[in-house]
Amino acid sequence: MDCIFCKIIAKEIPSEIIYENDKVFAFLDTNPVNPGHTLVIPKTHNENLIDTEDELLCEIILTVKKIAPAIIKAVGAEGYNLGVNSGTVAGQVVFHTHFHIMPRFEGDGHRHWNKKPYKEGEIGEVALKIIAEL
Repeated sequence: MDCIFCKIIAKEIPSEIIYENDKVFAFLDTNPVNPGHTLVIPKTHNENLIDTEDELLCEIILTVKKIAPAIIKAVGAEGYNLGVNSGTVAGQVVFHTHFHIMPRFEGDGHRHWNKKPYKEGEIGEVALKIIAEL
């Protein structure tokens, strides 16, 4: 498999490891939003969030909960964003499940969303379509 994250887990590619256990691996992003930007990934290869087993997702989020406060304290951030990109159109570049912990600072200029309000009546239609797919 030619997955850069699998190679990082196997230590074939060097990384700044923040945390590791038998299921999860966390390391600093080399192209960070801000210093301390960390990626939390499963040690098994899963393409995206939906492809990842529920038990493993629980382990990942518990790892985020454990290390995020340490990251924030270490870099003096005022908060953080937690991000997961699924699919190319959503900005996923590496197709191995990963969560971003992105430390945030007042005035850092990083913006995540350009919000687009619903048109008249559209919100209810969208809700019904989603419910029908559940």
